[in-house]
Amino acid sequence: MMRRDHSGSACLLLLVGLLLAPAHGAEATSEVADVLDRLHRAAADADGEAYFDLFTSDAVFLGTAAEERWTIEEFQAFAQPYFSAGRGWTYVVRQGGRNVVVSRGGDVAWFDEVLDNEKYGECRGTGVLRRIGDRWKIAQYNLTIPVPNEIALDVVGMIRALDDRDAESGGSDERP
Repeated sequence: MMRRDHSGSACLLLLVGLLLAPAHGAEATSEVADVLDRLHRAAADADGEAYFDLFTSDAVFLGTAAEERWTIEEFQAFAQPYFSAGRGWTYVVRQGGRNVVVSRGGDVAWFDEVLDNEKYGECRGTGVLRRIGDRWKIAQYNLTIPVPNEIALDVVGMIRALDDRDAESGGSDERP
């Protein structure tokens, strides 16, 4: 009995399979970037409905202050008065300042982005998105203000002095 060599057919099937496999890379990266662009646009337009629709129901928002860890409901309660008054916030992504990585399974993505804000200057946003059905939703967003290493110890000293003052006075001033 003669055996047939099917290795060529197997290679062809593998190649076709790879070409037809879902594109988790470029397409998903573009979809995630679009969600983040819509987030920043909704914030700038003070469109609370569009803004909060981009988050998962169990999302967490981390603000620039250490105590600013909000569930999405808490963050919405904080932000809604600003949005209702037509006051949003504008963060502009720097050209080439966003990195997105999508998991192999294509259902989780994480990102970092360099942002410019008129009041706070250079900021950084980082976070995680999950694909829920056919939509990407933000599960965590973390907004930070990068501190140059050359002044980090000075900034730490200022934070410690503020913490000491707050401990003596029994609390801190609220900020908008």
